[in-house]
Amino acid sequence: MQIIPLSEGAFTIDKTKVFVPFNKETDNLQERAHGSLLVEVQPFAIITKKDVLLIDAGLGFSNHDGILQIHQNLANNGINPMDVTKVLMSHLHKDHSGGISKEDKVLGHTFLSFPNAQYYVNKDEFNYAIGKGSPSYTPQEFRILADTSNVVWTQGSGSIDDYIRYEVSGAHCPFHQVFHIEEDGRKIFFGGDVAPQLQQMKSRFIAKYDYDGKKCMELRQQWWEAGQQEHWTFLFYHDIKTPIVSL
Repeated sequence: MQIIPLSEGAFTIDKTKVFVPFNKETDNLQERAHGSLLVEVQPFAIITKKDVLLIDAGLGFSNHDGILQIHQNLANNGINPMDVTKVLMSHLHKDHSGGISKEDKVLGHTFLSFPNAQYYVNKDEFNYAIGKGSPSYTPQEFRILADTSNVVWTQGSGSIDDYIRYEVSGAHCPFHQVFHIEEDGRKIFFGGDVAPQLQQMKSRFIAKYDYDGKKCMELRQQWWEAGQQEHWTFLFYHDIKTPIVSL
C-alpha cells in the first residue's frame, strides 16, 4: 500500500467554527482569538491492489485557478481524481466533508467531486448532520448524497471488500466512524477526529469540543495500546507535524 497525505494547510479554529488559514512560518498563534486551536486539515489517499481510496474529503476550498484543492493535491501526487474508487467518510463536519461535492456557479449545479467512486457514509450521521446544520455542518455540501447511487450507507460495524473494516466510535460526534485497512499484513488505522493528533494518543485529557470527551479519551488509549501490540500505522487528520506514525 502507498499512503499519501493530502494536506490542505494549517488553520486556526475557535468556537465560531471558522477555519482561518495559518502560515506556520510567519503567523503568531497568540494573535489569534483566545482559545484558538491550531490544526492541519489533511485527507489521505491510499493506493491498494484494488482501489484508490480517499479518506475524508477536506474543506472543499478551491485554489486561485478554481480547481478544487483536493483535486489539485491528488494531481500533484500523480493521481487523477477520476480514478478514486472509494471515499471513506469518518463523519460530516465541514472540514471533513467540504470536498464531497463541488458547485458549478455558472450552471448553478452541484456535482460529486469523485463521480467514479462509491462514498461510504454512516446513515445516522447523515441524518443527524442534516438536522444539526451550522456551524459544525454545511448540509449543502453533502446533501447530494441523498440522491445519488454512488453512496453506500453504513450503520454500526461492518466490512468492505474483505480488507476494510468500519465501526461506529461515536465520541467526537454521535455517529462518527473509524476505519481499519489491512493488506499484505500491514494494518492502517484512521481514527478521524476521535484520534486526530499523535500527542493526543499519548496523554489523558477530555476535550470540551467532543460530544463525549471521556469516551474519546478512553478510545484513544485502547487504540494506542492495540496499535503498539499489533503494529498499526496511524493516520492523523489534524496533526501539524506527524500525519503518519507506524508502530
